[in-house]
Amino acid sequence: MRKRGGRRFDAADILLAVEITSRSTARQDRTKKLRGYAHAPVPLYLLIDRFDQPGPTVTLYSEPSDGAYGQSVRVPFGKPVELPEPFGITLDTTGFPLP
Repeated sequence: MRKRGGRRFDAADILLAVEITSRSTARQDRTKKLRGYAHAPVPLYLLIDRFDQPGPTVTLYSEPSDGAYGQSVRVPFGKPVELPEPFGITLDTTGFPLP
């Protein structure tokens, strides 16, 4: 359980975690946070990675089990990402800024 701004929340209540990388946090977002969210387990982890190689990508991780995500979908900026229920939306990434 974490306390933020005077409010307590339990990781089990989080349906989706979103991280947007910066040059200084990209490695941590791709490794430590990925494992941390999977261990929680947060059902969906959306990583918006402007510094991925060979170019900016969006990766949706899902199906956490035993501290790892079982599924991932990775698309370059400009391609849509389907967020499953309970969201049930298509995320348009065409306007995401390039580094």
